[in-house]
Amino acid sequence: MSAAVDTSITPDASARRRKQSYWRIVLRQYRGNVLGIAAFLLLVLFGAVALFAPFIAAGAPFYLVMDGNTYVFPNILDYADLRGFQFDRWQPRENDVALWPPVPFDPNRSDLRNRLAPPDRVHWLGTDDRGRDVLSRLVWGSRVSISIGFVAVGISLAIGVVLGSIAGYYGGVIDSIILRLIEIVLTFPTFFLILAVIAFLPPSIYSIMIVIGLLGWTGIARLVRGEFLKLRDSDFCTAARASGLSDARIIFRHLLPNALTPVWVSATFGVAGAILVESSLSFLGFGPPPPTPSWGEILAQSQSYLHRGAWWLVVYPGLAIFVTVTAFNLVGEGLRDAMDPRLRQ
Repeated sequence: MSAAVDTSITPDASARRRKQSYWRIVLRQYRGNVLGIAAFLLLVLFGAVALFAPFIAAGAPFYLVMDGNTYVFPNILDYADLRGFQFDRWQPRENDVALWPPVPFDPNRSDLRNRLAPPDRVHWLGTDDRGRDVLSRLVWGSRVSISIGFVAVGISLAIGVVLGSIAGYYGGVIDSIILRLIEIVLTFPTFFLILAVIAFLPPSIYSIMIVIGLLGWTGIARLVRGEFLKLRDSDFCTAARASGLSDARIIFRHLLPNALTPVWVSATFGVAGAILVESSLSFLGFGPPPPTPSWGEILAQSQSYLHRGAWWLVVYPGLAIFVTVTAFNLVGEGLRDAMDPRLRQ
């Protein structure tokens, strides 16, 4: 009798499995995370809303035919004969055509006759204390929150990766100096330190980005340093040194690509944290200067008008902050689980 042969894994299938790249394996693992996929799609939607805000909420049409003249994207492009033109008072005549965004309200245009109006068919999410449309300000506020999150984390990544690489590769005195610098920054409460620094800077969205980025690099630096300590004595690093390669080439070409895996996970959590910090600063009055729309600024108005029944000033911006931060955290957890070889199926 011939013995039974297990053909469940053929040599070709085994070879294909070995040829799969690391990121292909991570992608396959991540696709099995339902919450992670849903959170990622939600972030893509929020990113599209922030990117195409002028076409979603604006006080001017994105296509206009008036007096025989055709204007394409007058809400973005600068037409000399439309400067100062008030579209909210415009009455179209025969042969005039206007295609409006889904939310036809400028986020900074006040209408004191409709102050604190509850949600209705005209203003879907109500208006604020100056009669500005809340939905329009939420759409434009997504640009502020998401851009601050990504730019601040980008600054933190640049500083943390460089300092962590140098500390982990060289060790010795250089490592000790960088570790003491990390410990000094960690001794200060981050949020209060940000408040103290911003209090001396002119109110600007760029100041917030830079300050959050300059104070949020310590965790990334420690992660990169730990990875370099494991990799610097590996065989491929020793071979690179023996080949006469420069330290910069060894660090950035050979070691750093192998040390960035946990950094990407930390970056997703960092974006969520930066959005929370920006919202908190705006809530306390240290955010982007008025009339720049911000989720935290809308939420701050609820302190004065919640007793008058303006619940929409709490619910909608709070829900936007909660959903965005939760989505980033779920994406980060999904990446962490997909990159952990102990959890691979």
